[in-house]
Amino acid sequence: MAQISPQVQRHSPLSSRATAHLVVLGPYRGVLGRSVRALKYGGAREVAQVLGTRLGEGVPHGWNIQAVTGVPLHESRLRERGFNQAELLGRAAAGVLGVPYLHTLTRQRSTGAQARRHARDRLTALGDSFAVLPHAALPERLLLLDDVMTTGTTLQACADALRAGGAAQVWFAVVAR
Repeated sequence: MAQISPQVQRHSPLSSRATAHLVVLGPYRGVLGRSVRALKYGGAREVAQVLGTRLGEGVPHGWNIQAVTGVPLHESRLRERGFNQAELLGRAAAGVLGVPYLHTLTRQRSTGAQARRHARDRLTALGDSFAVLPHAALPERLLLLDDVMTTGTTLQACADALRAGGAAQVWFAVVAR
């Protein structure tokens, strides 16, 4: 795999929200695009270890992350795919950071593939799709991982649920944008 250098970016997923921090490996094309597709649709789980490790290495020490979590899949999508790519990425990143990976969120309803929706439709589709699991004890500072970010709506919806559940700060990391 080509040398990939994580980038820390200041990014506001939704213009009406406060600026959030984001670690991203690069654009969703070339090696990264093929890697994400191999992981997500080709079942190449070993790719998650490499990409998740690179994401973890790119997280600034000043963020003082206490745990890592991933964007959850709906149970029907999880059964179909057999794994959650965000969880695999998150576990690898957590290992690099020396913090636990926590199951914190549930996707309460199936929203379909967000990649095929227009930005304005994503907000409506996601609504209250995410909730903190009843048993989840949230630390104050969490890193939320996903494979791809397009508009940031999914990440923001998850972060909103995490903050409502008690997390004070949520940072983001994605493989491709």
